[in-house]
Amino acid sequence: MSRRCQLTGREPRFGKTVSHSHRRTSRRWDPNVQTRRYWVPAEGRYVRLRLSVKAIKTVDRDGIEAVLARLRAQGVRV
Repeated sequence: MSRRCQLTGREPRFGKTVSHSHRRTSRRWDPNVQTRRYWVPAEGRYVRLRLSVKAIKTVDRDGIEAVLARLRAQGVRV
């Protein structure tokens, strides 16, 4: 399962860790992606989404109905 947010599209970033001796090794920064379950009253069912924490705050602000409409406009099957 990919570490990708369904709403914002955030995914891992890659870079280098630089030690004290200035030796560079590869590393990755994973987004804080969590699985959340939301009740959708209009459909009478739960919807499970993989969202970053920023997207969870967006759902809290805009509401699940508006977010689902935005996802469906992007072509995401929910």
